[in-house]
Amino acid sequence: MACRNLLLRLEKAGHITLPARQRKSPNGYRNRSPLWVPHRTDPVEGACKDLTPLRITVVVNGSEQDRLFRCLLSGYHYLGFGNTAGENMKYLVHSRDGRPLACLLFGAAAWKCTARDAWIGWRAPVRERNLQSVANNSRFLVLPWVKVPHLASHLLSRIARRIQADWLAKYAHPLYCLETFVDRSRYRGVCYRAANWQLVGQSAGRGRNDRHHRLSVPAKEIYLYPLSRDFRRRLCDDT
Repeated sequence: MACRNLLLRLEKAGHITLPARQRKSPNGYRNRSPLWVPHRTDPVEGACKDLTPLRITVVVNGSEQDRLFRCLLSGYHYLGFGNTAGENMKYLVHSRDGRPLACLLFGAAAWKCTARDAWIGWRAPVRERNLQSVANNSRFLVLPWVKVPHLASHLLSRIARRIQADWLAKYAHPLYCLETFVDRSRYRGVCYRAANWQLVGQSAGRGRNDRHHRLSVPAKEIYLYPLSRDFRRRLCDDT
């Protein structure tokens, strides 16, 4: 994979010419805009208790719920849907009467993050070994017609209580911490603070998986949520 990516970069830079591809790149299919799925968009207002019991569903790839999830993120989140390569967990939230309310996507943690790594106490070799035990909340969308106070923080708390079990059931290894990056030019991070996520610093303005210092992005605030009391011991385990 690394060799193929290097060759593609060299071709793009004009240094080499590769032979014609024998088949289309699968990235074209993975990055296609999701198909539109009909859904209710009538205003949802009031209090959280008016919507309960909420239905929080783990989205199964290829299901009708998955198609709706992709459609909603693509249509209403400023970053769109994006790819979900590697381990990930998708949650779709409906009200008791079946109206879609929110989408949450968790995936691979940032490869390196100075403030996070210092807060955890990670050394590079240990981080590389245990990074799979941290998940990144890369998308959180409360749909724009949903105006319900405290719903966002309530959902973050509900998900935090169940994601360990969901992740273990799906991938057979535990999670010990969640992370997210909040763009302060767009959001204030209020729902994360209200759900007891901890602000630990600011990113350096690089892409989440930028291992080679080449991807410049706006600096973001870094929030972490430990999933167990002994998370530092677990994440710093060098055995």
